[in-house]
Amino acid sequence: QVHLMESGGGSVQPGGSLRLSCAASGDTGTSYCIGWFRKAPGKEREGVGTFYFGEGSTAYADSVKGRFTISQDNSRNTVYLEMNNLKPEDTAMYSCAAASPLWGASVCKMYSTHMHIFDSWGQGTQVTVSS
Repeated sequence: QVHLMESGGGSVQPGGSLRLSCAASGDTGTSYCIGWFRKAPGKEREGVGTFYFGEGSTAYADSVKGRFTISQDNSRNTVYLEMNNLKPEDTAMYSCAAASPLWGASVCKMYSTHMHIFDSWGQGTQVTVSS
């Protein structure tokens, strides 16, 4: 079982930046998929992007490409979501999730249609973009 803890949310003005962290603990293994998701009030949960440990490969939703970056720290236990040029429509509760190591990198990139592979979720951190 993997335990995930997000942090770094807050309120920023449009055009601002935030960096979210997802700290993983427990039976993380060496190769697995971490996804970032967000849910705004009245909307369905949306995949933001993924990072695959072991390869370092990433995938992003079209709505955040060029603005958001997912990376890991040197200790391999934390994944970051760097968010730049934030827009009001980015306002949401952001959560990270981990998939079983049984799912490989190729499936990790198909997170938007394979959300069922994520079986460990953090509690989420709120991001509000408003002037």
